[in-house]
Amino acid sequence: MNDDHGQGHDPRRERIRAWLSQARFFAEEVYSARYRGAIARARRDEDDLFMLLVFSEMMGVPNPAAYYTLELQPLLLERFHDWHRRMGMEHSPLDHFRCC
Repeated sequence: MNDDHGQGHDPRRERIRAWLSQARFFAEEVYSARYRGAIARARRDEDDLFMLLVFSEMMGVPNPAAYYTLELQPLLLERFHDWHRRMGMEHSPLDHFRCC
C-alpha cells in the first residue's frame, strides 16, 4: 500500500497546483500591465497631495482644503456617532459637539 494517498501528498496534485498558481500570476500580470502606469501616477499624485498638506501644516500655512471640506460636514455628522462608537468612545470626544 502507498501511504502517500492517505496523507494527501500527491505529487501530481502539487504539480497541477503549482502550474495553476503560475498561470494565475501570469494572467494577473497581463491584465494589470496596461493599468500599471495609471496606478503609479495616481499613487504619486496622492503622495504629492499628502506631502503638500503635511508640510504646509508644519510650516503654519492654513490648510487650503479646509474651506472646501465644509461641504462634507452634513455627511460626516451623520457618520460621526458610528465612528466614535467603533473607536471605543462611549460619548463624543469633542467637547463642543455632542451627538449622543
